[in-house]
Amino acid sequence: MLQYTRRGLSLVWQTSGRLAVAMAVATVVAGVLPGAIAWVGRHVIDAVLRAASGDVAARASAERWVLVELMLVLAMGVTSRAIALFRTLLRQLLGQRTNVVILEKALQLSLTQFEDAGLYDKLTRARREASQRPLSLATQSFELAQQGLTLLGLVAILLTWSVWILPVILLASLPLFIAELSFSTEQWKLSRFRTPESREQMYLETLMAREDHAKEMKLLDLGPTMLARYQAIFDKMFPSERALSLRRALWGMGLSLVGTAAFYGTYLVLVRATMRATMTIGAMSMYALAFKHAQTALSAGLASVGAMVENNLYLSNLYEFLDTPTEREHGGDREGPSPRDGVRFEDVSFCYPDAKSPALEHVTLHIAHGARLAIVGENGSGKTTLIKLLCGLYQPTEGRILLDGLDLRAWEPAALRRKVAMIFQDFVRYQLTVGENIGAGDATAYTDRERWDQAAQRAMAKPVIDGLPEGYDTRLGKWFKGGRELSLGQWQKVALARAFFRRDADVLVLDEPTASMDAEAEVQIFERFREQTQDKIAIVISHRFSTVRMADEIVVLDHGRVLERGTHEELVALGGRYATLFALQAQGYR
Repeated sequence: MLQYTRRGLSLVWQTSGRLAVAMAVATVVAGVLPGAIAWVGRHVIDAVLRAASGDVAARASAERWVLVELMLVLAMGVTSRAIALFRTLLRQLLGQRTNVVILEKALQLSLTQFEDAGLYDKLTRARREASQRPLSLATQSFELAQQGLTLLGLVAILLTWSVWILPVILLASLPLFIAELSFSTEQWKLSRFRTPESREQMYLETLMAREDHAKEMKLLDLGPTMLARYQAIFDKMFPSERALSLRRALWGMGLSLVGTAAFYGTYLVLVRATMRATMTIGAMSMYALAFKHAQTALSAGLASVGAMVENNLYLSNLYEFLDTPTEREHGGDREGPSPRDGVRFEDVSFCYPDAKSPALEHVTLHIAHGARLAIVGENGSGKTTLIKLLCGLYQPTEGRILLDGLDLRAWEPAALRRKVAMIFQDFVRYQLTVGENIGAGDATAYTDRERWDQAAQRAMAKPVIDGLPEGYDTRLGKWFKGGRELSLGQWQKVALARAFFRRDADVLVLDEPTASMDAEAEVQIFERFREQTQDKIAIVISHRFSTVRMADEIVVLDHGRVLERGTHEELVALGGRYATLFALQAQGYR
């Protein structure tokens, strides 16, 4: 059950080896001092009693022992403070380190894995207590060592009185340890079982407490409904938590009485021995103090073992996520054998995990270098899925996709991403500055202000940015102080600038890029788009036929299959699905 102890301690060491060593040294010192204080205390009492009987030399001896005890107690206080300081510093460093490790792992996961609810459960469990458990494990390990050293010193003292005292200490402490261990395991199982409900509560909190959901929540008056659902989840989970907490508390109180009875039984034996003059008062005080501290040390040591077992259980959540195998997305090639061959879909099919029907079926398509292609079709026809496959976010279930004559699976990931610039319909509105929103299009030139300006001009976002109080340094969104919110159409222009920011891309893909713009802005954007993509592949997904007809060629998708292909005039003359959709939209303008 302690299989993750080594990995947890290794993480602590990697975070700060010096702090870990300092904490270990302080722990050893703190472990030795209680026994030394008890031993010195005996000499103080005995010296005081001898001085009271008229022994003049004993007075100086008593004073010296008091000074020694004072030094030991001061050392104990300093050591305790030092341990608390080291623990605080390690907690801060380790919390950051653990979260970085989790996020690094998350960045390695494929899009398919991100869409797996089971993996989200693992991620939630890993993040829930990841910043606490490794440090807690290290702390409990150090405390176990400290209590072990303390116990050894005190047991050495007690054995000078009786060997039967050891079974008494063990029998007083073991039942409570076994009970706590059982309850800790049960608590972990319950927490793990409740992960889906906990995630749903987190989602409901997001709905009720985030700016981007506030408008609809208020307009539809969904707040009370969502809050009631949030409370209902808690009401469903709480009875099990309450029952476990009550059982744990009752067993703990009952078994703790056993330890108390053991101490006072031993204390009574010591008192009787002292009254029979078979033991000095100093010895009685030393043995009583040693027994009490030994009992405390053993209980604390067993509690540390129990806590280590519990921490191992929770660390299993962290390492279950970190040990999740990552899918190998691509190969290592950085260029294809036919640089101007364009994009080829060869009998490509794709089915989402757990889906009953494929999203794409036997798609064969060649998009020549420099071509401007429009993809149309009803919602769910496979348009965005086709583009996600082109970007390498998914791998085809059947067939293959080639760029410049090379299978996408053979491309080195960074090289492939430099080849393709993409703006999705549900583009991200980063709560960052305008410039950072644009610079996100190319991480290698993220802070290049000159390129920000060039991309903004190409996307016709410059007038929007010039109207902001701090230009490119204006923070967008309302999540942080001083942020300015844009209209959806203005956000779309900023997102377009992000796509234009990637200079080296040979393929530019726009998924509903002007859905929130007025007709005049749409025409201007696409005229600029045609100018800027003279020697590139340009792919546009749109429901607006005023946009679609500007393309050199149009592909009509229906239920994941290529239904029609041709120019606007050819498809209208064909009288098929495209002609029907065009006529329906045109009728709305008459």
